[in-house]
Amino acid sequence: MEKRLLLGVEAIAQGAIDSGLSGVYAYPGTPSTEITEYIQLSKQAIDRNIHREWSSNEKTAMETALGMSYAGKRALVCMKHVGMNVAADCFMNAAVTGANGGLVIVAADDPSMHSSQNEQDSRMYGKFAQIPVLEPSSQQEAYDMTRYGFALSETVGSPVILRITTRLAHSRSGVKTGDVLPENKLKLPENPQQFILLPGIARKLYKLLLAKQADFKEASANSPYNGYKEGNDKSLGIIACGIGYNYVMECFGGHPPYPVLKISQYPLPRKQMKQILGECERILVVEEGYPIIEELLKGYPGDKRITGRLDGTLPRDGELNPDLLAKAFGLPVEEGAPVPDIVAPRPPALCTGCSHRDVYNALNEVIRLYNTGRVFSDIGCYTLGALPPFRAIHTCVDMGASITMAKGASDAGLFPAVAVIGDSTFTHSGMTGLLDAVNEKTPLTIIISDNESTSMTGGQDSAAFGRIENICAGIGVDPAHIRVLNPVPKNHEELCRILREEIEYRGVSVIIPRRVCIQKARRDKKA
Repeated sequence: MEKRLLLGVEAIAQGAIDSGLSGVYAYPGTPSTEITEYIQLSKQAIDRNIHREWSSNEKTAMETALGMSYAGKRALVCMKHVGMNVAADCFMNAAVTGANGGLVIVAADDPSMHSSQNEQDSRMYGKFAQIPVLEPSSQQEAYDMTRYGFALSETVGSPVILRITTRLAHSRSGVKTGDVLPENKLKLPENPQQFILLPGIARKLYKLLLAKQADFKEASANSPYNGYKEGNDKSLGIIACGIGYNYVMECFGGHPPYPVLKISQYPLPRKQMKQILGECERILVVEEGYPIIEELLKGYPGDKRITGRLDGTLPRDGELNPDLLAKAFGLPVEEGAPVPDIVAPRPPALCTGCSHRDVYNALNEVIRLYNTGRVFSDIGCYTLGALPPFRAIHTCVDMGASITMAKGASDAGLFPAVAVIGDSTFTHSGMTGLLDAVNEKTPLTIIISDNESTSMTGGQDSAAFGRIENICAGIGVDPAHIRVLNPVPKNHEELCRILREEIEYRGVSVIIPRRVCIQKARRDKKA
């Protein structure tokens, strides 16, 4: 056993390796990215040849990990909260099939939307799928609960969610590591129909999932990660979930005067819940994300005994912190001087020398020729084209939506409809939208701005590298309307000309401005 200074995401990665991990499957997404990167660079993982390559998207990651679990080995799936939406098809059905080898799904939520397009609480997915959820309150628990999660998954025969948030993911603490377990041997399911979800079989498996709920509840009731801390002042009881428990402890120097029920494993432990509700006059629920437990306890709107994020005691959105908790407890809070008006916010911007700049300069010049022209963008660095000085895009909703939304607008009669998508996002979830457009011969211009990496999350290799033209042609785009050029200032007029030509073409056209990400180029040169 040794002690290391680790980020929360690094603690999860090391915990998985030490648990006898055979494969990690993921698509980059803050705040989950570093889990996979840590495993990719780990000497232990390299020596054992643990699978550690990026997947094309979260759905393929989930499905591939389920295949590894089918073969009896331990698999880790990592994604940010919105990635759970992409993986949900397989994820929900995996709750019905159950697991063979241990299967842990890390869902990294991003309250306050530091790098995301929404706030979302992945505990809801656990409740939706009716499977166990673990929520560590510290980096040490992140390590321990990863190991515990694999064992729990195999004991109860179910996938397990490990839910973390940005603050835990990206803060450091000392972590004691344990013994390294060997990888599982290949072991196929005892029930040969376990993973065949034909309706007749699925109905039986769903009944089995419902029967497992008793095991899930018993595991939660006996979990070392749920605990009741006595307090002398029963006027208030605190239910603290995950990292919220740390905030409560910080407010009171580790010794709150009120009873505290720490929740880090779900379903909720009924015995401890009954105890705190029976002993305390009022309850404050401290949970990062949605007011899930608060809603369960309220019974009906207006119940003044249960307080938290619904009644305004704590803010309804954003991250919690010790100061917000201190105000809720009526404790003094030291606040710094207000930020003077002269200090202006500094929004993010595309890097100097970024290839997307040249694309937007040309696109803005051409799109001005069309009063109704609209540009549908996607998720990536190029989303910053919505900000000054470009203000070049009109939508950004989810991965892959640029092509499909542009198609829908074109179907409605809007002309021109232009989609801007990056190389990695294209292979993540843009290809199927392109197929729809090709099948219907939609008048649509698609710009795949190719900087040869997944740049927004740190420059990971792109699954599209060296393949985009072949993919587009294979899907059915006329090769005469697949245009490739180097987006640099000297080629500005050529890019404008190509844009005008392809916009006027009343069919599907793909323009591929290709120049390596400037940050990746610098890193490669330094290496």
